[in-house]
Amino acid sequence: MSCHLTFSSIGLLGFGAFGRLIAAHLAPHLPCLVHDPALPQGATLPSGVTATSFAGAASCDLVILAMPVTEMAAACRAIAPHLRPGTVVVDVGSVKLATAAIMQAHLPAHVGLVGTHPLFGPQSARDGIVGRKIAICPIRGKAHLPVAAFLRARLGLQVIVTTPEAHDREAATVQGLTHLIAQALARMGPLPSRMTTASFDLLMQATEMVRNDPPGVLAAIECANPFAAPVRAEFQALIAGLDRSYAGPD
Repeated sequence: MSCHLTFSSIGLLGFGAFGRLIAAHLAPHLPCLVHDPALPQGATLPSGVTATSFAGAASCDLVILAMPVTEMAAACRAIAPHLRPGTVVVDVGSVKLATAAIMQAHLPAHVGLVGTHPLFGPQSARDGIVGRKIAICPIRGKAHLPVAAFLRARLGLQVIVTTPEAHDREAATVQGLTHLIAQALARMGPLPSRMTTASFDLLMQATEMVRNDPPGVLAAIECANPFAAPVRAEFQALIAGLDRSYAGPD
């Protein structure tokens, strides 16, 4: 299938750090119209990226929701009247059960819905995104098929098709624990930097990749994922057990 015949324009709602990353990689392939209330008038944008109105972005045939999960319901209600039949709406949130429910509840039946979660961010994508992973969750219709084809053929991404529940179960450990440990280590600083081991250096690199993520990302990962709290509880119980064993017999 030809990706350019399937999609002719991309509307990007949200132009924060991740929105800018998305635009940088999509604009070479398709016209990218962006809208973000925080975008200054006359701001310099990358080649192929054009600022537009809310309705202008929503009128494209592929619309990407790149705002915090907490703002998604309001955004969906606002764009609903502007979405044309056959439009595909995609979100890029860190959780999928919540965003799938929001889109199904607030977007009209005549649009296709796809949940996605790029398993990389501005830090890990500094050297490019070819070969990086992205999770795709079919939500309504078969819109995920052209989306997956575009991501594979044009961006070179490794596409993982899954369900919102399966995604959130794995993300609760993969992201939930990573951010939990990173936040704890950040609060222990300043940490040693002179006599370090290779394993400690790798741990610090992982911490640096996520410690400065926006609060909305952290809230989605730790609060909006229904499986995150049980994973944290299990981890904390194991830490407590290890601590008791290291203390030795009473």
